[in-house]
Amino acid sequence: VVFSCRDTACTFPPLRLESKSLVTSATMFAVGVLGNLIAIVVLCISKKEQKETTFYTLVVGMAITDLLGTCFTSPVVIATYIVQRWLGGELLCDLFSFSMLFFGSAGMSILCAMAVERYLAINYAYFYSQYIDRTMARFALMGIYLANIVLCIMPSFGFGKHMRHFPGTWCFLDWRATDPLAASYSFLYGGFMLLLIAVTVLCNFAVCLSLVRMSQKTRIVRAKVSAHGGSLRGFLPSVTSLSAAEIQMFWLLIFMTIVFLVCSIPLVVSMCFKYGQMKPDYRSDLMAIRFASFNPILDPWVYILCRKNLFFKGCERMKNTVGKVKAGPGPNLVCLAHSSPVEYCTCLAALGCRGSCNAFCVLCGAHIGYIQRVHQTVCVHLTEIVAKGVC
Repeated sequence: VVFSCRDTACTFPPLRLESKSLVTSATMFAVGVLGNLIAIVVLCISKKEQKETTFYTLVVGMAITDLLGTCFTSPVVIATYIVQRWLGGELLCDLFSFSMLFFGSAGMSILCAMAVERYLAINYAYFYSQYIDRTMARFALMGIYLANIVLCIMPSFGFGKHMRHFPGTWCFLDWRATDPLAASYSFLYGGFMLLLIAVTVLCNFAVCLSLVRMSQKTRIVRAKVSAHGGSLRGFLPSVTSLSAAEIQMFWLLIFMTIVFLVCSIPLVVSMCFKYGQMKPDYRSDLMAIRFASFNPILDPWVYILCRKNLFFKGCERMKNTVGKVKAGPGPNLVCLAHSSPVEYCTCLAALGCRGSCNAFCVLCGAHIGYIQRVHQTVCVHLTEIVAKGVC
């Protein structure tokens, strides 16, 4: 295929209506719209306590963003294949490129916010319970949208340059431009995406380490309480179910991150490392943008497929991790008779079981926000534990 680009003008050969390309584009559009609609419906009919969490507020924002991104871009590609020419001229090209930029960076920003939210929930439970809620999540989404609108509208005002790419069915940044402003914007956008990816990966890694530590501390609780002939049976049900929900959120975030990395890295690499390339590889450019187009299509299906499976797997994993300590006779059952976590922890500390107290508080403290809606009294006790430094 022969075509040429000089400055801002590109000359493409006449588009041929290929049934394979048209069917592929139409199928991707249908699957993307259907998946995101199902994901939004599933989120809306979820249990009340789940819908009220900060994490799932961000998931809804992600699903809506993916749905809008699919609806703004795929119909243009399908229409171009059908009429066999580009419709709308330069104005449509600018709008298409802005949509690709905005929904790509906004989706990655929301994913990064989800990773930071999980990091704070697990590692800074008291701060999270006091300051992070659904209202904060909504403000975060608004801030993400506004910031990305400002970032992605810059090429329309001369800082950056849009152009049609091979085979003439899509528009995006001219990342091979040698003009200083256009090249600077490509590096700015690509660097911003790399920063979001780095923060997301680091937060996920930190959460993973924290969950491993919590698992280890849980074993300490089981061992020490067993040594005293007691049982944590009165405390485990809430902890186990809430931990399963946390694990479900974590694995959902991990899988969505993997999907985003696989889909977006080829395009980010093209933007950052193809500056001024003398012999462009247009086929690789097309492959990069197709990979990026798969992200909003796969994200909702990851959530739909993982939701039930991960929940039950998470429950099973936490049962294996936390377990139920076998009740047995012993002289130290007096600690287990205390009705509140504060009294229980104080009793264990008096017996030299401070390690068990710490592990108990780490496990429960990570879920203060959840407990607040289910067991207000327990939440108050746990807040006192953290604030007073009992643990």
